[in-house]
Amino acid sequence: MDSKLLEELKKTIKGDVDVSDETLNIFSHDASLFEVKPQAVVFPKDDEDVCNLVKFVAKHKKEYPKLSLTGRSAGTDMGGGSINESIIVAFGKYFNKTPTVSGNIAATEPGVFYRDFEKETLKSNLIFPSYPASRELCAMGGIVNNNSGGEKSLQYGKTEKYIRKIKAVLSDGNEYEFKKLTEEELKDKMALKTFEGEIYRKMYGLISENYEELMKAKPAVSKNSAGYYLWNVWDKDKKTFDLTRLWVGAQGTLGLLTEAELELVPVYKHREMEVIFLQDMSHLGQIIDIILPLKPESFESYDDNTLKLALRYFPEFARKLGIGGMFDAGLAFLPAFVQMFAGKLPKLILQVDFAGDNPEELNQKIATLREKLKPLHPVTKVSVDDQEKKYWLVRRESFNLLRNKIRDKHTAPFIDDFVINPHDIGIVIPKVTDILRLHPEFIFTVAGHVGDGNFHIIPLADITNPNVRKLIPEISKEVYGIITKYHGSITGEHNDGLIRTPYLEQMYGEKICRLFEDTKNIFDKENIFNPGKKVGGSLEYAMDHIRVKW
Repeated sequence: MDSKLLEELKKTIKGDVDVSDETLNIFSHDASLFEVKPQAVVFPKDDEDVCNLVKFVAKHKKEYPKLSLTGRSAGTDMGGGSINESIIVAFGKYFNKTPTVSGNIAATEPGVFYRDFEKETLKSNLIFPSYPASRELCAMGGIVNNNSGGEKSLQYGKTEKYIRKIKAVLSDGNEYEFKKLTEEELKDKMALKTFEGEIYRKMYGLISENYEELMKAKPAVSKNSAGYYLWNVWDKDKKTFDLTRLWVGAQGTLGLLTEAELELVPVYKHREMEVIFLQDMSHLGQIIDIILPLKPESFESYDDNTLKLALRYFPEFARKLGIGGMFDAGLAFLPAFVQMFAGKLPKLILQVDFAGDNPEELNQKIATLREKLKPLHPVTKVSVDDQEKKYWLVRRESFNLLRNKIRDKHTAPFIDDFVINPHDIGIVIPKVTDILRLHPEFIFTVAGHVGDGNFHIIPLADITNPNVRKLIPEISKEVYGIITKYHGSITGEHNDGLIRTPYLEQMYGEKICRLFEDTKNIFDKENIFNPGKKVGGSLEYAMDHIRVKW
């Protein structure tokens, strides 16, 4: 950024503008494969600063076509969604006021860490149920903009279900409020002779004119973070129009979020977990059919490679378990050690977690589940207290342990979040892992939210190896071809970013992707916000920006 433009930027806002090498290097990365160095990092102090930032970029966009803004909260995005070669708008420093809870609604700024948000909601015995696995690291802006989900999404759904209102600054530099509208309220909005009115008129026209095609394009799975959710905005039956359902998951490409109101749910008092060990996946579809009608809060899985990892680095797991020292931890893992040495580790471990306020009801669900599973002969056990903690720890922590222990390889999230119909798991997962096994350059484990068919396969590889870089797009195309064939989604939680935007046309087809482009143009014709994500993304650009050093 030239000195004259930089000086004007500094005078534009009350907050901070940082162009030091140290800060630019930090904000060149998120949790993805990529490195994109910005020209400046801006820390806005308030909504007025955000408005002035947008006006500044709009003013200079013609002279500096690559000038743009990318909002960022905690920077935990795994797809390269929070990096940009122009200006990063970092909300963590000032947009982190303590959330307010009124009834079952919490109002939050984008820079609030989820861990701090939850501390406030728990004071009212309430929780935001679609928190992701990165709950200790992520922030609320990313949760909203990525349409996050996690281990409780099977019962509760994703973030899109809990957005009640948002405030955002759009490309004209003004802040607007979005919420669900009745048909009459929609007509009032469309009658406005303003930019807001134009957005409502054009979005209603785009959706209503292409309604049937959009409904057909909606992925036939319970979780999806790919593209813009145009099929969710206009509810023909209820006659409501809700642009928050478009905004959530839009990855900051339509404007900059300044506040969100989210619905909360009560925390249950009791829980029980059944653990099921499968030597193969031949009966997995039948087991899923038995489990889902019992309405578990979560239904998770991980493979034998994940369990082997926990056993290989047992001391680290023992410390994390904190269940009375190494001896007690050894007893907890002893059966798994015996199975490993005998070569009889299960191929897949299923965790079925029930939660409620009535312990008798939970016990009855466990009893019903066991009785219905008997004809299929899986090995099962009810896990309680420390045992439950053991299984959740393996599910949540194994990947981090693998990443930290294998020094010559690094995380390579590129097929890390696909979703399929749960009944297709037994067919699709072997097809995907067979592709990876052809390439020993990649180490991988398989874990996922089996209840809704959402799997996280995050290989580790030597990113400096030219062959690894060559294989990433080739493997992606093959895997996403399988996912598309089975009518799934290429991303259920982690969103498109740099890594998956180039594959949206493979998933949706040309016509729907043109509607995504039209949507972007309605909100952001000058491409001010987070360019290259959702629309306009290039595989060549992504591959050219894979990190060299870690």
